Formats: sequence, C-alpha cells, structure tokens
Amino acid sequence: MSVDRSTVVRVAHLARIRVADEEVDKLQGELNSILGFVEQLSELDVSDVEPLTSIVPIAMKKRADVVTDGGIPAKVTANAPQAEDDFFVVPKVVE
Repeated sequence: MSVDRSTVVRVAHLARIRVADEEVDKLQGELNSILGFVEQLSELDVSDVEPLTSIVPIAMKKRADVVTDGGIPAKVTANAPQAEDDFFVVPKVVE
C-alpha cells in the first residue's frame, strides 16, 4: 500500500495538523516507509507464538480479599452534614 499526496493532506486534516505544501512530500515518504514496515510484519508466521502482556513473566500482586468494617466510621462521617450512629443522614427521596 502506498500513500499519495492527497491522502497525506487528508490525514493531516483529520488529525488537525497544519502541514505546509513543502512538507507533504517528506511526510508522504515517511508514511510510505511506515506502511512498508507494517507490511513486512504481516509476512511473519506467528501461529506458534503465545500472546504476551509482558516480556518478563510476572505474577500479579494481589491483596487478600477480606471483608473488614473499616474500623474508622467516625472519621468517615466526620465531614458529613448530618450523621447519626456512624451513618449518613440523607433526606427522603421516595414517598
């Protein structure tokens, strides 16, 4: 696949990039070389390669999934406009 001048101008317009007329030819060459590299990658046989999320095999650091009461209800409700027995007091919205 190759890119022509009108495609370069259109891509620049879509990307909201101002490109001077003298820069179009340079960008056309750069985009064509990028697309050529991508075409080379598509020729590789990767059928036996597993997908990777990292180059180095690592295990996710996980914390224990335990339920706690938090232990700080007074601090949680300290800035509430109204609180009662460590709960937020809110106006009734359903009649």
